[in-house]
Amino acid sequence: MVQCSLINNQQFSLEERETLFSKIHFDENQPHVLLKTCNRIELYWGEGEIPDHIIRHLYRVTSGLESGLIGERAIQGQVKLAYQTACENYRLTPQLHKLFQTAMHTGKRVRNETSISTGAVSHSQAVVDILKKGNLDLRNKVVSIIGVNKLTEDILKFLTARQAVQIFLSSRNFEKATTLAERFKGTAVPLQNKGKMLEFTDILISATSAPHTMVNCEEMPTGKNMLIFDLAFPRDIEAKIADMQGVTLYNLDDIERHAANNLSLRMNEVAKAEEIIEEEKTCLTAWNTHLNTIMQNV
Repeated sequence: MVQCSLINNQQFSLEERETLFSKIHFDENQPHVLLKTCNRIELYWGEGEIPDHIIRHLYRVTSGLESGLIGERAIQGQVKLAYQTACENYRLTPQLHKLFQTAMHTGKRVRNETSISTGAVSHSQAVVDILKKGNLDLRNKVVSIIGVNKLTEDILKFLTARQAVQIFLSSRNFEKATTLAERFKGTAVPLQNKGKMLEFTDILISATSAPHTMVNCEEMPTGKNMLIFDLAFPRDIEAKIADMQGVTLYNLDDIERHAANNLSLRMNEVAKAEEIIEEEKTCLTAWNTHLNTIMQNV
């Protein structure tokens, strides 16, 4: 039987997800697909029957219905990458292949046949919205970004459009940080020098895939006002930093709550998306039943 293990934002808080993530163990030699995003760690493995609840869940995930920001587009690419990575490393069972291939097809149908992603907000757009509402003159602020990825690149586009003059960019891969910094007229900073960078920082945005904290209390300058956005899971910024005088810290949960006010249009499309998911689930269940019958008669 195909099985899955889930740690996601629907069942657990950010803090609980971090604790569970640190304890998760599995046999890396066993063929599996591991989906890891800022909101979820999901592990799929096995062969034979594919339970309806697993089909429906993965279809909903790929369609953006289980995302912290309903209808966001990034999840479809993340599912595709998780599946491709598994294909490169394992000989997956026919059932896992079919499950993920049809999940991606379902997600594409939902986006093409509904308005679930119309006006969709992303985590980067939510950060931009908070900055806009703060009426900050970015020309007089030093903005530091830790992490090189699509999310931070989107934020950089906004910052440069608002004429943010002083931008520092740091990453574990200094070469990538340098390349991105050059594109946006920023300055790349080696990660080991981030403590010095923080002394000048007014706005800090961190979004890495590191399994550990990137900024802790000891590295933070004292007596300095700082606006911080922690877009990472597990969190990049030590939670206690929120208690420091002058610091305003937004983590993933905070940012998604802020963005929730913009989701009313997409919520009206959920029922249409669920109809498509049920259609596709019925097709996969029929395929799975037929395959199992053939295998039993071999």
